[in-house]
Amino acid sequence: MDDVRVSRFMSLVLRHEPAKAGITLDAKGWADLDTLCAVTKRRFGAGPDDISRIVAKSDKQRFVIEGRRIRANQGHSVKVDLDLEPAAPPSVLYHGTIEEVAGAIALKGLIRGNRHHVHLSADIETAGRVAHRRRKPCMIYKIDALAMAEAGHVFYCSDNDVWLTGHVPPSFLTVLEDPA
Repeated sequence: MDDVRVSRFMSLVLRHEPAKAGITLDAKGWADLDTLCAVTKRRFGAGPDDISRIVAKSDKQRFVIEGRRIRANQGHSVKVDLDLEPAAPPSVLYHGTIEEVAGAIALKGLIRGNRHHVHLSADIETAGRVAHRRRKPCMIYKIDALAMAEAGHVFYCSDNDVWLTGHVPPSFLTVLEDPA
């Protein structure tokens, strides 16, 4: 069994395409853990203990288990309400991405695409890890979150400490050198 493949599958079905696993998400994004485990057992040989281990050992803490249910902490493209409350961000946040989107970011800023929010990191190291997951030339952006908040932009912080906002206009972005 490959934990990475199982985790990627869980991301797919708990964030974007629950029907691929024959599961349903409730309005808050929760899925029945036993149903998910039955699917991962058939597809990957990963049972309940494996799923619990993957969730517990995930460096990004993408998922949370509560009782007999599971959900992704953020990153959904399907309609869910995670009950996030607006939060005052730190003065600076970071975003790591691939270099090939730099032109679009210079024009439009950071956009959420098909997800609910733009994902931001509180530290440059995390942004760097996010950027390098695709093994392509990368860029790190520094976001003036304090100025954004003062301008009326709303921020949220997910349970796994990912900062979320609807859009980061180009005027709040500074390109940093890739720390890798």
